Amino acid sequence: MTEEQQNLVGREFRNFKGGHYRIEGFAKDSETLEEMVVYRALYGECGLWVRPAKMFFETIERDGKRMRRFEPL
Repeated sequence: MTEEQQNLVGREFRNFKGGHYRIEGFAKDSETLEEMVVYRALYGECGLWVRPAKMFFETIERDGKRMRRFEPL
């Protein structure tokens, strides 16, 4: 894990839809070796999720506005 990734573990983020999440760690897809973010919902059943890092940290456009998919809190 890189130093930058280590600094992100435990940090909380808000999804553009409003949900709050915490990064639990990073992993690699066993087939493609793509870097993945492992994160936990901080609401409801507190499910554990995984998403490609490129997608987690990307900027998206919704309703004509550009925003981060996950904004650090």
